[in-house]
Amino acid sequence: MVDSMNVKKAHVFVLCLSLFIVLLCPSCDMDLLGLFGSRDFEERLNEKNTFNFLTPADRSLNLPDTYSFIVLTDTHIQGSYAHGLEKLKDVIIPGPQGDRFVVITGDITDHGERKEVQKFIEIARSLSVPCYPVLGNHDVYFGHWSVWKDMIGSSSYRIDGPNSGTTLFIMDSANATWGARQTEWLDKELKSAKDRVFVFTHANLFVEGPGDREQFTDVRERSRIMSMLKGRCDAMFTGHAHKRIIKNSGGVEYITIEDYRSNKTYCRVSVSPAGISYNFHTL
Repeated sequence: MVDSMNVKKAHVFVLCLSLFIVLLCPSCDMDLLGLFGSRDFEERLNEKNTFNFLTPADRSLNLPDTYSFIVLTDTHIQGSYAHGLEKLKDVIIPGPQGDRFVVITGDITDHGERKEVQKFIEIARSLSVPCYPVLGNHDVYFGHWSVWKDMIGSSSYRIDGPNSGTTLFIMDSANATWGARQTEWLDKELKSAKDRVFVFTHANLFVEGPGDREQFTDVRERSRIMSMLKGRCDAMFTGHAHKRIIKNSGGVEYITIEDYRSNKTYCRVSVSPAGISYNFHTL
């Protein structure tokens, strides 16, 4: 009788724990085994300026005063199935003032497997413009940082050029944090950034309701990031929440885009001397 009671209690505990985790992470297809496999954050931060996917030309991006670019997120490529992402090449607007680059803000793959990263590379190579990948939590599932490192390279990096008026910062928030070292790196790099600054990362800073739990967990870090970007950044683009959340704070547009996998959404951002604007489209 006692053993039976203990078994029942154990079952209830596991059920409650599972329910808690599901409620905590409602918007990202949580794989618990993979979650506990991404303990390499500090190692990832040591790998700046390692580029195995981006070419030297991709890393020296010269942009005119007027141009546009495309942002999308959470493509969740599964094996060789990319949910129609191959059609992205058909919507790129050509020309000097057209789309000059694409950014995918994390969870590019579903499990971080080599064949999924290879599928992303194939699609990215088919585009007529550079494609900048951002690391998401799904991309480092099951300890697959080694795959990303081998095939992509750094998880945080800076993109601009000597004749460009724009700087892009790709930040690693796959662990729902930037950490002190990475935040200090960005703070230092912002001092030499161009007039236009865009930041791209995976985890969102903002939520809209009690059911939106996917965000930076340290409110002090969140406040520091917002304070640091105030007056120094035009917009920050994120994903992870699988829904659209748009906020403006300190003159910075914080734009969380709904997941591509379910919604086929992409955002086109237009840049000109008059400012920036953006529109959402369906692929």
